[in-house]
Amino acid sequence: MAHVIVLGAGIGGLPAAFELRQTLGNEHQITLINANDYFQFVPSNPWLAVGWRTRDAITLPLKPLLKKHNIDFVTGWVSRIDAEANRLFFEDGNEINYDYLLIATGPQLAFEEVEGSGPTNGFTQSVCTVDHAEKTHADVKRLLDDPGPVIVGAVQFASCFGPAYEYAAILDTALRKHKLRDKVPMTFVTSEPYVGHLGLGGVGDSRGLLEHELRNRHINWITNARVSRVEADTIYIDQLDEGGEVAKQHELPFKHAMLLPGFKGVAPVAEVEGLCNPRGFVMVDAHQRSPKYPNIYSAGVCIAIPPVETTPVPTGAPKTGYMIESMVAAIVQNIQAELAGRPVTATATWNAFCLADLGDTGAAFIALPQIPPRNVTWFKKGKWVHWAKIAFEKYFLYKMRNGKSEPSYEKWALKIMGIMRLK
Repeated sequence: MAHVIVLGAGIGGLPAAFELRQTLGNEHQITLINANDYFQFVPSNPWLAVGWRTRDAITLPLKPLLKKHNIDFVTGWVSRIDAEANRLFFEDGNEINYDYLLIATGPQLAFEEVEGSGPTNGFTQSVCTVDHAEKTHADVKRLLDDPGPVIVGAVQFASCFGPAYEYAAILDTALRKHKLRDKVPMTFVTSEPYVGHLGLGGVGDSRGLLEHELRNRHINWITNARVSRVEADTIYIDQLDEGGEVAKQHELPFKHAMLLPGFKGVAPVAEVEGLCNPRGFVMVDAHQRSPKYPNIYSAGVCIAIPPVETTPVPTGAPKTGYMIESMVAAIVQNIQAELAGRPVTATATWNAFCLADLGDTGAAFIALPQIPPRNVTWFKKGKWVHWAKIAFEKYFLYKMRNGKSEPSYEKWALKIMGIMRLK
């Protein structure tokens, strides 16, 4: 009997544990380890931040879910990985051995890289976790009581820009519903070289469409923005030119600010010799496997994918949900093959597919493959995307909660997948 450990219970880790159990059967031990005892559906955090969702609506308790599927669950923080000995060590002194390790931790949020940023020790908000989104919602309520300037965006080394665009548009929509939008000047600040770059070098006419969206919502923008520091009511920004030199400096006052941080690998993973790149992201081969440690696989935001191009302010390449699902499927097939004594052959399709809610409309894009040149480049806007994202939220949470799809949500999801020619 082999012991397979999944480290991290996010959008990659939790489905991976379920798929491993379904594929490998009950003859092998599956253990899921997570720092929290709940799953959080991160794509819904911008809605929670403005009060359109509750915490209970977008989180699931892990222990009862996993027990139903005969998956062991450990709540705790892994402080060290001994990859040579196939052993994990916890902060409380406990340890556990594995035959295969699937790392799906997501990123470490590097707020410390920008002085004064972050919801814990700084002055800016975040929608990266459900806890952060709740704090953001509390700050939004203060903004409603005392309106003033708002700044939304993503700092240097960010690699997931979609939630920043989502939050800017969702907050704009919420403020209009409260009839306070005229009292709240908004500025979008991003490390991207242009609006709609998305860490992907743009997708179709993403630049024109998203510039139009911001312009139509009276949201100003600053691109090539390197945030130097944040004070209690002011953000200081160096705007760089194409050569990477400071072209202009900005001091932006704010009453409310949400800045996505740079990402890097979580410490216990990053500290394993030969496992990660300098930013702490796990290096994987075509089969999602570590070149140095062949019994370690990785999927999701925590893996190393090079930027699609060099930008004046550092940006990273995003890992979208569809891509993560493809990584997980390949890993499960490869572990199954190894246990059966066959060579690994499965590879993930690194295609980018994203649904971004914009409050009262939405934007969807496909990049096949993610890194250009591409076979398919597609970007569209419309209210249907708003409803599509809601359908996917319901579909995913229902499936995780019940171990099966709800027919109407599944029909919606599959219809959208068909429209977008993902298969």
